[in-house]
Amino acid sequence: MPAFPAKPVDTITAALESLPSGTPVSEVARRMLDLFTGGSIAPGTRLPPERQLASTLAVGRSAVREALAALEILGIVDVRPGSGTYLRGSASELLPQTLRWGLLIGGRETTELLEMREGLEIFVARLAASRSDEATLTRLQNTVDRMRDALDNFAAFARADLDFHHTLSEAARNATLTDQLHVIRSLLRVYADRAVHDRDHAESALIEHEAVLEAIRAGDGDRAASAMAIHMATATARILTEPAGTPASGE
Repeated sequence: MPAFPAKPVDTITAALESLPSGTPVSEVARRMLDLFTGGSIAPGTRLPPERQLASTLAVGRSAVREALAALEILGIVDVRPGSGTYLRGSASELLPQTLRWGLLIGGRETTELLEMREGLEIFVARLAASRSDEATLTRLQNTVDRMRDALDNFAAFARADLDFHHTLSEAARNATLTDQLHVIRSLLRVYADRAVHDRDHAESALIEHEAVLEAIRAGDGDRAASAMAIHMATATARILTEPAGTPASGE
């Protein structure tokens, strides 16, 4: 890797304005994240030394060191002993890790995450209705068939259910949207895993998925969004009303 070029240094130091004294490490990390996900820094770029970052931000080197350590754990940067610290990926590639960081330090409530998921899933269904091809429709049909065959096997039902939503998000052909949904689903997995715990719930979920698929196949975005809104409302209600620890499957 070549030495850190002058232009990226200028870009980074110019973008990182000084912070108030006593600034917590989380704010240092936030400021770096804003820069790294802005698209102005190329993947693989070597960052300025800790002392230069500390001087630019007007914070202690320990704060910068701790912030970089946290970003390394989250996969945002790669710290190479004896070489330097490098930005790992592009802005879109960093989005899942960035969103996860924001959620963790922001203390989001489960209900807020569920609301966010509802909105994104509905939008995905609308996009997928106009962007799905025959191969996608076949994959979606296969997941629905698997769900129908697994009405009494909640673990298998959950896998098919998740595959349906993953396929749908890919069909929307919006990588940023897919990244966001991936993170939210991961954060909600402990709750979603108890969303279906009996045959009645499984049958209801199957009908809801079939309605979404029919609308997608018809290319009707409004109908697909409405069908997904109904599914998300009932799925969320089940998640919020079932007691923790109930063995179940995800939605």
